[in-house]
Amino acid sequence: MSEPAVKDLSVEEVKAGLEDGSILLVDVREPNETAVERIPGAIEMPLSVFDPAALPDPQGKRLVFSCRSGRRSVAASQAAQAAGLPYREHMAGGLLAWKAAGYETENG
Repeated sequence: MSEPAVKDLSVEEVKAGLEDGSILLVDVREPNETAVERIPGAIEMPLSVFDPAALPDPQGKRLVFSCRSGRRSVAASQAAQAAGLPYREHMAGGLLAWKAAGYETENG
């Protein structure tokens, strides 16, 4: 059986979705990372204690995973799909790509 498919979203797509309220961004980095820097509006759910059943209801929004570089967000999406949830999207390149695009971050 193959791994669940994960769709890459660009940082531009995610930023637009955060601004227009169509995306719920779930940051799966660890607390020591989010304490230093985070994307405004993202909710935190560390991959080390990730429980797909504990994901918030996105209430009609697209739930998108993010992390530092894009690896852990893929793993979170795959875990959510394995649990029967429809969350296939992640922010390609993670926080590194977000910052490279010049987008704002905040201290945890």
